[in-house]
Amino acid sequence: MTGKERAGWRAKANSLTPLFQIGKGGMSDAIIKQTDDALTARELIKVKVLLESSPVTPREVADELAQATNSEVIQVVGGVIVLYRENPEIAKKAKEKEKAKKLAEKKARMAKAAKENKGKRFSR
Repeated sequence: MTGKERAGWRAKANSLTPLFQIGKGGMSDAIIKQTDDALTARELIKVKVLLESSPVTPREVADELAQATNSEVIQVVGGVIVLYRENPEIAKKAKEKEKAKKLAEKKARMAKAAKENKGKRFSR
C-alpha cells in the first residue's frame, strides 16, 4: 500500500467510532473473529485499546490483529488502531457506482448542450 492510499484511508477513518475495546482480558479468539467479520463487512475499522487495563500495548495488538485477520495496520495513535482489508465485493460495488455517476454526468452535459443548441442554425 502506498503512502497516499494509507493517507486516504486515515482520512476516511477520522469519522469512524471504535467498534471494539480491548481491555484487561487482552487478545482473545472472540476479538479476532469479530474483527475479521467486521473487516469483511466494512473494510475499514477502528479498535480501542484501554491503555490503563490492557496487558499489551496498542502496537502489539495492532500487529497481532493484522496478522490474524490478514489486514493492514493503517494507523496506531494512542490507544486507537485503524485496520483495513479490501473486500472485492465492496470494491466492485464502488466501481459500479462511480461508473454510473460518470454516465449520469455525461448525459446531463449532453442534454444541456442540446438544450443550448436548440433553435440555432448552423451554416456550412
